[in-house]
Amino acid sequence: MTTSNGATPSIREALAEDAAAVASVHVLSWRAAYRDLLPGPYLASLDPEERASVWHDRLTAPDRPTVLLATEPDGRVVAFSCLRAWPDEEPAEDDAASAAGAAGTAGASPALDPVSTAELAALYALPEVWGTGVGRSLLAASTEVLVTAGFRTAALWVFAGNARGRRFYEAAGWRPDGAAVREVTGGRELEELRYRRELFD
Repeated sequence: MTTSNGATPSIREALAEDAAAVASVHVLSWRAAYRDLLPGPYLASLDPEERASVWHDRLTAPDRPTVLLATEPDGRVVAFSCLRAWPDEEPAEDDAASAAGAAGTAGASPALDPVSTAELAALYALPEVWGTGVGRSLLAASTEVLVTAGFRTAALWVFAGNARGRRFYEAAGWRPDGAAVREVTGGRELEELRYRRELFD
């Protein structure tokens, strides 16, 4: 499990001042991971500054999610995850995705219990660290945080056409639970599958 310079990544919780770094990973990972799924002009239009504003608001909100960062020894952020209780209603924007797999909108049936179920709302990594173990390390740390918080189940959304992301999650024990939704992103309708993992075997 190494970063782009061969070092073991450090994992810490994000602060408000990390918003720009989180946004950069967010945008660069989308552009690389979804270039075969989403229109090029849409991906090119993703604005890191606009994303930074969104992430700053999230990281300072009273009900903020837990955001974990994987960093290199010099502090550079190379990956992040976003964790929260499973939403009991559909969120306002499509925002969960991942360089390894995309989370999408909630609200499909069967409904999940937000008291015992957490959502891995995002897991993104810079393309340069794909395949180095950084994503696996971050996913394992995220799972530990959810277990400590008392959640019994975790779920996420991944684009059906994102073979890389699906392999990543399946290797970590996540499985599709049969729920699926179709959402329009960047003007293109794509199917998203819900994956789930029991946190206590």
